[in-house]
Amino acid sequence: MLALFQTIDLALNIYTWILIASAVFSWLYAFNVINAHNQFVNSVTLFLYNVTDPVLRPIRRVLPNLGGIDISPIILLLIIFFIRSLMWNTIYPMVAGG
Repeated sequence: MLALFQTIDLALNIYTWILIASAVFSWLYAFNVINAHNQFVNSVTLFLYNVTDPVLRPIRRVLPNLGGIDISPIILLLIIFFIRSLMWNTIYPMVAGG
């Protein structure tokens, strides 16, 4: 059972870093720090968008319009933190019998 919880925790940790990379990449792209016409940059941008947008889209629909500020990644990071805390502090001790 520990292996399952560790695998879920690792997947959530990897997704957290992908989410952070997506936010940073979008800032670099928006401020023209990186070349938008580079094929590698476009590939990375497309990958990060395809991985994060399906999860962020429902959060964006619920949040009020804040102008140009998108706080949906922050909300998702808080949700991931909550899930990881719940998993290790509540669910795992009950399942492990401790």
